[in-house]
Amino acid sequence: VQLAESGGGLVQFGGSLRLSCYASGSIFDIKTMAWYRQAPGKERELVASITSGGGTIYADPVKGRFTISRENAESTLYLQMNSLKPEDTAVYYCNALVEISLIEGNKNLNVWGQGTLVTVSS
Repeated sequence: VQLAESGGGLVQFGGSLRLSCYASGSIFDIKTMAWYRQAPGKERELVASITSGGGTIYADPVKGRFTISRENAESTLYLQMNSLKPEDTAVYYCNALVEISLIEGNKNLNVWGQGTLVTVSS
């Protein structure tokens, strides 16, 4: 199972970006998906998460500016980021709790993408 992010880049203060994350592999079901970020010298932190039913949670710094969504049929996660600030600069990681089928039974895996860099200039 692999997660592949795309959409990062350089944007000016107040601009917008849309991140995408595509899940591939022998997946039985994708449960909760999330975006995390890690700024230089800081710990990785949750940005937003979304359940398979569409329930969402946002970190306080991004509420009202970021929107997380998913397309279950396409196994794709999105993060629409508006009104970007320099403090949003970080590597953004996609995360998913994935259920796979094994001969001995199903198993849950916590999978991470490789990350995509978002840089917001002032």
